[in-house]
Amino acid sequence: MARLVGARIRELRIAKGYSSYEDFAYKHDMGTSQFGRYERGDTFIQLDTLVKVLDALEITFSDFFNAESFK
Repeated sequence: MARLVGARIRELRIAKGYSSYEDFAYKHDMGTSQFGRYERGDTFIQLDTLVKVLDALEITFSDFFNAESFK
């Protein structure tokens, strides 16, 4: 599940025009190393952190999980 969530975050970050996870993490006051681990699915993202990421990506929680990658 961590890999699916990370892949979805990466997909949305790129769609928003951020070419690197470092740029996104820095702009939204998140640790770059930890954010990279989330995107790669190396570690599970905590719910409060996921909410912060989704707010920064301007996407709802339900839209995030309604993607084809989760079906």
